[in-house]
Amino acid sequence: MRRPWLAAVLVAAGCSPGLGVDAYPTDPASRVDCKALFADAPAKVAGQDSILVKDDTAIAWGAPPIILRCGVEKPAALTRSSACYPVGGVDWFSETTNDGYLFTTVGRSFYVSVEVPKEYDPASDALADVATAVQKHDRSVQPCV
Repeated sequence: MRRPWLAAVLVAAGCSPGLGVDAYPTDPASRVDCKALFADAPAKVAGQDSILVKDDTAIAWGAPPIILRCGVEKPAALTRSSACYPVGGVDWFSETTNDGYLFTTVGRSFYVSVEVPKEYDPASDALADVATAVQKHDRSVQPCV
């Protein structure tokens, strides 16, 4: 079966195998926990198989890719009065993007984000699938109230 999106990814990556993910600032203190979270991440998220990512800054599933980043900065829009949504035992802050949604953990040792393209409905399926790995490696310090 031909996968035209794979060819586009390989061309965009300069013929290196794997999805190129934009660099982002990370919390150095989360590096060890993030590697462990990535290692324990599920093989499938929202019914999509994991895909190769060029470096160790993120993990991804499907096409278009669902992308999990670990140790990200606090979202600028997140305030004390922001709504948060519990899914799978993890509290999430939600932002709408041009392509879908960006969810970021709330009340944990460090921030983890999951970018879910609009093609995946409901987007919360992706959050439920990664929740066990997040709970295991990013301890809760203050759940949503």
